[in-house]
Amino acid sequence: MNSMHNDIEAVFIDEARLQERIIEISSQINKDYAGKVPVVIGILKGGFLFLSDLVRAISLPLEVDFMAISSYGSGTTSSGIVKIRKDIDVDILGRDVIIVEDIVDSGLSMEYIKDYIWKHKPASVRTCVLLDKPEAHKIDLDIDYVGFEISNEFVVGYGLDYAELYRNLPYIGILKEECYT
Repeated sequence: MNSMHNDIEAVFIDEARLQERIIEISSQINKDYAGKVPVVIGILKGGFLFLSDLVRAISLPLEVDFMAISSYGSGTTSSGIVKIRKDIDVDILGRDVIIVEDIVDSGLSMEYIKDYIWKHKPASVRTCVLLDKPEAHKIDLDIDYVGFEISNEFVVGYGLDYAELYRNLPYIGILKEECYT
């Protein structure tokens, strides 16, 4: 094992369970969007692995685009300040949009993204997140598709990072505290 795995205190959600849940979510999206061609907007960087596996599991025609935002910096909690680093390229006027994000902590980033997307006048906007931390929410937030609700642990892997590291772990793990204190 390389040192990256040695930094993990515990595997929180293993690779098999991640893939199983993605199939469940994609099945619901297939039902909800039958006969439609949604635009799936992945939020970079953390959401790229989840988005990749999710869109491959969806059997409908769809378009994919990306937004990049920042709200963390190199810390372990959201700064609450959201900046758009990369905007969408697809015209979503009158389209059905699904925003795909890796994790919702405070909810402030997702609220910002939803408000921003609504300004482009889509027909509908739904949200899909791999991990939701309800006890960390600072606002009321409805999420349409949730992979897993988790406690307020700091997790890495499967796209989630600490200081840009650990994204390539094939599972979600809890980082040893000494790695970020």
